[in-house]
Amino acid sequence: MTTPLLAIEGLTKSYPGVVANDDVSMAIGEGEIHALLGENGAGKSTLVKAIYGLVRPDSGQMRWRGAPYAPAAPHEARATGVAMVFQHFSLFDALDVAENVALGMDDPPPIRQLAARIRKVSTEYGLPLDPGRLAGDLSAGERQRVEIIRCLLQNPDLLIMDEPTSVLTPQEVEILFETLRKLREEGRSILYISHKLDEIRSLCETATILRLGKVVASSDPRAMSARQLAELMVGTALTPPERAGLAPGEVLLEVTGLSHRAPSAFGTSLKEISLSVRAGEILGIGGVAGNGQDELLAALSGELRSKHQAIRLKGQPMGRYGPNTRRALGLLCAPEERLGHAAAPEMSLTENTLLTAAWREKLVRRGFIDWKRAQGFAEKIISRFDVRTPGPHVAARALSGGNLQKFVIGREIIQRPEVLIVNQPTWGVDAAAAAAIRQALMDLAQGGAAVVVISQDLDELLEIADRFCALNGGRLSAPRPVAGLTMEEVGLMLGGAGDMEVAGEATAGAAEGAAHAET
Repeated sequence: MTTPLLAIEGLTKSYPGVVANDDVSMAIGEGEIHALLGENGAGKSTLVKAIYGLVRPDSGQMRWRGAPYAPAAPHEARATGVAMVFQHFSLFDALDVAENVALGMDDPPPIRQLAARIRKVSTEYGLPLDPGRLAGDLSAGERQRVEIIRCLLQNPDLLIMDEPTSVLTPQEVEILFETLRKLREEGRSILYISHKLDEIRSLCETATILRLGKVVASSDPRAMSARQLAELMVGTALTPPERAGLAPGEVLLEVTGLSHRAPSAFGTSLKEISLSVRAGEILGIGGVAGNGQDELLAALSGELRSKHQAIRLKGQPMGRYGPNTRRALGLLCAPEERLGHAAAPEMSLTENTLLTAAWREKLVRRGFIDWKRAQGFAEKIISRFDVRTPGPHVAARALSGGNLQKFVIGREIIQRPEVLIVNQPTWGVDAAAAAAIRQALMDLAQGGAAVVVISQDLDELLEIADRFCALNGGRLSAPRPVAGLTMEEVGLMLGGAGDMEVAGEATAGAAEGAAHAET
């Protein structure tokens, strides 16, 4: 047998209360696209951090082309030939592409030379970039390109990619796959982490599957269905979300002519947004990242104030009220950025419950925090949403991205909101957790809440939503019933088709909902 590019033998890494990697062994061959699969908390992040020199294993060894390999820091991994594209972008909006790339290099050339290399390499690999553009002006797909090109300029033999398609359009995904296949043809290897199992089956030749820190299978994903892969990951059969069809009730949330200037130079201004959501209904809002999703959630949550009459909850104007008042009245929100926005990184999970649940769950009484009650509420979230953590005392930053996502979404759902607005509810979570979150959202609507789901996962929206809108350039398209809606029609909506109809049809939708409620 040929010597693998990277061989991992018996690698173990423990943290207080959890064994993240338990005697993990795997091999990545030369010129191979190798998938690393596992549910949230399975140990994927710890394993790739060991490969990239971000953590040191407790035991076991790694070999690079047969020689011992134990990087003490990322620069040693890069010097060996390992590069990594992280799930979260690390770009400075106020710097241009070339300057951002230079910051990620150990010994960058002069900016003019670097800019020429960026143009050349990005064009060769089908990911063209203008090195002079400000990062803040780039779309999510273009930001992903910057991260990839920064790695390719290091001429790596092994490229690690963590959830690289989470913010890409289907067209951008196909371009990325063509680039990865080109790298494979050149003899480079790719370790690919994704929860999108159909992508894994399309792209990868080998898959190593982790469960609770251990390798439970190594197989050819092309010979298996996405469902089979998912069930290997979680160790049990998956149940698809189900929802009984009930007629929606009264309009609980109504937005009329909501406009707001972008709060930052690189944001997207909202332009005459109108929508209505009824009790028992899920409204899905799709769109490519950077088209006003964050600004819309901030306006609805109260982080951005608006005209008092622009937002109404059960007929009551909300525009001037802040988040706490809106929460007290039953309007709850969960933002996309889980670490730093939805959760404070250094605070424990118990402390993080106080950020949004202090008053609704009576965690504060007469000005004093009821720590026992707060801990009990945190434990309830952990149990119901299967958050993999040693306990509520653990800091938010110590959780894997998917487990923190489950905690953040669960924290809001368990508070029994009358209106819930969530942005990217299943971002970075495994198939089983995604199904559980979607079921919880549908159950919430089934119980009479109005739910708004903002997501870039179109399959998700078409699965759980009753009506669908598209957000493009800060404008919201007219709502369409999901039943019978085709992907071609969705694509046109995402591109901005039908914007002229927005105000009229949205208002008509609200009137229709009110009439429906009266009957």
